[in-house]
Amino acid sequence: MYQFVKYILMLLLASLSLVSCKQKQGDKIKVGFSQAMATDDWRKQMNSSIKIEASLRPEVDLTIKDANNNIEKQIEDIERFISNKVDIIIVSPIQSKPLTAVVEKSIKAGIPVLVVDRKIEGENYTAYLGADNIEIGRIAARYIISHSKGSGKIIEITGASGSSPAYERKLGFDQIINENKRFQIENNIQGDWEGESVKTPLKAILLQNPNIEFIFAHNDRMALSAWETAKTVGLEKKIKFIGVDGLNTVNGGIELVKSGVLDGTILYPTGGNEALKLALKMYNKEPISKNNILNTIVIDKNNAEIIENQMDKVDQQQAVIESQQGAISIQEREYASQNNLVRLLSFFLVIILSLTIYSIYSTISISRKKKQLERINQTVINQNNEIQEMAKIAERSNEAKLNFFTGLSHEFKTPITLIMSYVESLIENEKIKGTALIDEVKLIHKNSNRLLRLINQLLDFRKIEEQKFTLRASNTKIYDFTNEVMTNFKGEAARRNIDFQLTCKNKNLELFIDRGLMDKVYFNLLSNAFKFTPDNGKITIAIIENLDNTVKISFKDSGIGIPENELSNVFNPFFRASNNNKNSSGIGLYLAKEFVLMHRGTIELKSKQGSEFVITLLKGSSHLQPSEMINKAENLSITPNLITDNLDIETDLKDANVIAESEKHTLLIIEDNVDLVTFLKSKLANEYVVHTSDGSDAIEKAMEIVPDIIICDINLVDKDGYEISKELKKDLRSSHIPIIILTAQSNKESVLKGLQSGVDQYLTKPFSLSILKQSISGLLFNREKLRYYYTNNIYRVEPESKFGNQEQSFITKMNDIIKKNVDNPKFSVEDLADRLGVSRVQLYRKVKLLSELISAITLIM
Repeated sequence: MYQFVKYILMLLLASLSLVSCKQKQGDKIKVGFSQAMATDDWRKQMNSSIKIEASLRPEVDLTIKDANNNIEKQIEDIERFISNKVDIIIVSPIQSKPLTAVVEKSIKAGIPVLVVDRKIEGENYTAYLGADNIEIGRIAARYIISHSKGSGKIIEITGASGSSPAYERKLGFDQIINENKRFQIENNIQGDWEGESVKTPLKAILLQNPNIEFIFAHNDRMALSAWETAKTVGLEKKIKFIGVDGLNTVNGGIELVKSGVLDGTILYPTGGNEALKLALKMYNKEPISKNNILNTIVIDKNNAEIIENQMDKVDQQQAVIESQQGAISIQEREYASQNNLVRLLSFFLVIILSLTIYSIYSTISISRKKKQLERINQTVINQNNEIQEMAKIAERSNEAKLNFFTGLSHEFKTPITLIMSYVESLIENEKIKGTALIDEVKLIHKNSNRLLRLINQLLDFRKIEEQKFTLRASNTKIYDFTNEVMTNFKGEAARRNIDFQLTCKNKNLELFIDRGLMDKVYFNLLSNAFKFTPDNGKITIAIIENLDNTVKISFKDSGIGIPENELSNVFNPFFRASNNNKNSSGIGLYLAKEFVLMHRGTIELKSKQGSEFVITLLKGSSHLQPSEMINKAENLSITPNLITDNLDIETDLKDANVIAESEKHTLLIIEDNVDLVTFLKSKLANEYVVHTSDGSDAIEKAMEIVPDIIICDINLVDKDGYEISKELKKDLRSSHIPIIILTAQSNKESVLKGLQSGVDQYLTKPFSLSILKQSISGLLFNREKLRYYYTNNIYRVEPESKFGNQEQSFITKMNDIIKKNVDNPKFSVEDLADRLGVSRVQLYRKVKLLSELISAITLIM
């Protein structure tokens, strides 16, 4: 296999080598031509002639750069030619002095430079090609002297300042004119080689001195402009105009001479073809002259037509040559294309033959490797199955650990309930009030609350991990809310002489927050602040309203701070700073951050001379979903399990007076924790006849005694509290009994499941005994009101009424049976109970609880 690939690569490299050799043999001579501009016909003709010459020489690669009469661009073009390492550079300078340095740089780089048309300063170039501009000036002067018949007054229009042709033409012209005293140059006009630069100054001169015989312009364009200007003042026939260039183009020198606009023009050859020929001699290191002068003549009416015909023939020949060159180029391209096609076909033929051999070899090799891959694939599948099975086992194990962890946390709540309930009873006991013992009892109560908060933090951590929290935000005055939370810490601040302050400019500022979640955020941050701030320190909460529709809440302390390199880890779960020597669970700040993020806010930490936590929350409610907002009244409702650090515990609630046994309601407690059952029984026995069950016989006991109210736990021995509640509510014999769920499970799903199973109230551990008592009496009172209503409206209960599921059906059915048998003297209570499907005792208790129909039943008996 390896040898075959090596063979294919060798064939490919051989083919590329052939192409590369051919390319190398065809390497061209790179000639860079920097043209000053291409706006006038003379330079266009120069470019055309050099292109035609290059087309006749296939070894030449000609690149023309137009500087657009911009010196900086021309220097840049030449610099690029140097960096591209062309073989030779041809330059037609815009001005002499600015280009001297870059031409010298090219010479130092070993690239020959041919200067055409205009020279640079000094002699540091390889060769010069162009007409003798001094001689052109002399020829023009001699022509004027020989053809003068008038005043001999002359106006000279020169080219652009700094241009060597302008300087040299004026020099030669002035030499001859100054030798003849009859002729005088009246004025010199500084032009820029273009016609528009002449008109204004020339018109002013002609108006002042109309006795001018000759105007000599350094090119035909300025000469034409001078004639047009003279025409505006009526002097075009009086004055004779001489130009330079002699181009055979529209408005060129030859045409102007033939039309009588110019008396004569000095031929200034472009030398494009000669420039390329000279450049190739320089490249081939043939001997050449430093200065190469092009020949020139005067064109006037005597020879204008002859020269025009000769130039036309040259142009025609050049057109034919260009046409032939085009045809040759097409044939070369076709030949190259066909040659490449033959090469490619040959190469592909070799590849096809090689692939044929390879395919035979591959068929055998693939069949072997397929079997090998099948074995490997089966091994991978087996390993993958094992990994998936291990992952499932690990997932089940992890879930079991988490469930155990959560269940254990729930189990902690029951003993805490007993501790806190007994402590509350002690605090309410008049015997220990005002004694030293009350402070110790309050300390027990305070630390029980702290233990409860730690357990709630653990449960919150699990709920955060499972994403079971739902934001319930309401419009809240943040100053008042902050003050309420601070109340829990003011005693600690006073005891330790800590300066505990709140600053806020706008005390009516409102934010949409979940009061329950934000209370936990505040409590975590303030707990940390008090934990790490020394006595006599300072803790400040600042509420700042920003202009960007946000509010910043800052918690700043003068504590030990956090090392700078650990700031980014503070909000990670289970993180503990290196300078923290106090006990810490490491999840408080993690939960605080998650709760703030649920509000679409941010929390950050700054630590310099203490710690500063900054919470940023958005104003308004546009950032929240409708499902995340509730009305204020709902959000502020007191939850049954809310127990704070405030130690003024319900001292106004007293034990109820002992009620006569016959007047007591019956209460069934379904709970498997013996200590809790004992506690509840001792606290409720004065007001109720208390029956108990550990859950194994809960339904049987409920049917037997038909209690007035039931208190039930969820986690029981046999059936859970949901199942027991559901069965009791479905059964006609017990459907009327109010049920209170008393459990450690406080999450939303558990509460919802309880309500769906038909319970009347859901209380979570640890609970307040006074709240439990009030809940029991409230439910019984509501049942009494319901019974009173139906007692007075017993015969108006219709099937369509909205009384309730089982109760309405029971009363309606009972009414129907009584109406049908009211005239039957033998119809007894046993018959009524039998028709209703209940026992006589159950019927008695149910009717007694629903209404005062018992007297009517007694009459029937």
